[in-house]
Amino acid sequence: MQAPLAGVRVLELTTMITGPLAGMLLADLGASVIKVENPERGDPFRSFRGGLYGGHFIAYNRGKRSLALDLRSEQGKQVLFELVRRSDVLIDNFRQGVLDRLGASSAVLMKENPRLIHASITGFGPAGPYRNRPAYDAVAQSLSGIASQFLDPQAPQVLGPTIADNITGFYAAYAILGALYEREKTGKGVRIETNMMESTIAFAPDAFVNFKRYGTKVAPATRASVSQSYAFRCADGRLIALHLSSQPKFWEGLLAATGRQDLAKHQDFATREQRIVNYKSLTQELAKSFATQPRDEWARRLEAQDVPFAPVLDVEEVMADPQVAHMQTFHRVEHPQEGEVWGINPPVHFNGERPGKMVAPPVLGEHTEEILRELGFADRTES
Repeated sequence: MQAPLAGVRVLELTTMITGPLAGMLLADLGASVIKVENPERGDPFRSFRGGLYGGHFIAYNRGKRSLALDLRSEQGKQVLFELVRRSDVLIDNFRQGVLDRLGASSAVLMKENPRLIHASITGFGPAGPYRNRPAYDAVAQSLSGIASQFLDPQAPQVLGPTIADNITGFYAAYAILGALYEREKTGKGVRIETNMMESTIAFAPDAFVNFKRYGTKVAPATRASVSQSYAFRCADGRLIALHLSSQPKFWEGLLAATGRQDLAKHQDFATREQRIVNYKSLTQELAKSFATQPRDEWARRLEAQDVPFAPVLDVEEVMADPQVAHMQTFHRVEHPQEGEVWGINPPVHFNGERPGKMVAPPVLGEHTEEILRELGFADRTES
C-alpha cells in the first residue's frame, strides 16, 4: 500500500522528545521529514550515554533525514527559507522568541509559503505568566495534576517514563493531520500551537470533570479503586495485575479463581461501592491469597475464569512475550554506519498492513550534502 502521507514534506526544527516524536509519527505515515540540527552536537538526545547515536535519540527519530545547519549564519538562513518554501509542514519546539530572533517568525515563514502548516510546541503556551519558563516532562506532569495522581506526598519520588513529552508530541501530530486536511479544502496554511501543560491536562480529563461535577478529590489510589485495578506479588516473587472494571462477572471470576468465595458475603466487600470505599483493605486481603501460588499458576486460574489480567513484565520480558512476538511489534533495520538498529513498529494497520518501511535514524548531518544539492546549494558548503 502507499503510505498515507506520501508526498508530504516536513521540516523539523526540534530536539529531545515532543517535536521529534511528532515528526517521527508523520514519517511513519510516509511523510518526508528533514531534521535540521546544530552542526556541532546535533539534537542533545544524541549524546545521552555517549557518542552521537544514543538510544534516546534512536527512539524518536527513525525515518528522517538529518541536515546539519547553523541557523545563525547567513547561508544557514538562506537554506532554511528555501526549505520553508518547499515544505508542507514546519515543526519547532524552541522556547518563545527564538525563531523571532533568527528572523524567522511565524508571520515571516508563512509569508514565504502561504500554504505552510507551522506547528509550534512550547511548555506553557505563547502568552501568560509562565510563557518564558523552561519546561520538561516532570514540570508539565506536576503542573497538570498528573504527578499528584502518582506521588506519595509522604515520600515523593518521580518515577517511570516520560508522559507529558510524549502526549504533547501526539497532540502536535494530531493537529498537523487535521491542518493538512483543512488545507485540502482551503488551500491555505495553518498556524498551530500546542503546549505541554494543556496537552497533559487534556490527556487525563476525568479527574477534572469528576471534581467539578461531584467534588471528587483525586489521590494516587482513586482511579485504581474505582476501576478495581490491583497488582499483587505472587509466591515466586513475580508480579501480576488485574483490572476488574465494573462488570460483576469479573469479580465473581476472581473469587472463583482464588477460592475466596467468603469475600462475596463480607460486610466490607459485598457490593462494588463497598469494594471501592474499602479498596485498601480488600487489596491486603487478596494479597494474602496471591502470595500462596506462583504467577504462572495464577495466570492459568485467572484465564480459565476469563478475568482481565496480565503479568507485570519488565522490558526484556515484553520483548520475549508470545503475543508481542506474534504481532511482530519490534523491527530491526540496518544503518550503513551504525549497523543493526532496533525499533518499535507503528501500532497501526491500514487494511491489515503497517503504514510503511522502517528506516533507521540518521547520523548527524548524514544527508546534508544530498539535501543541499536538492535545494541548489551544491557548490556552497555550510559553515
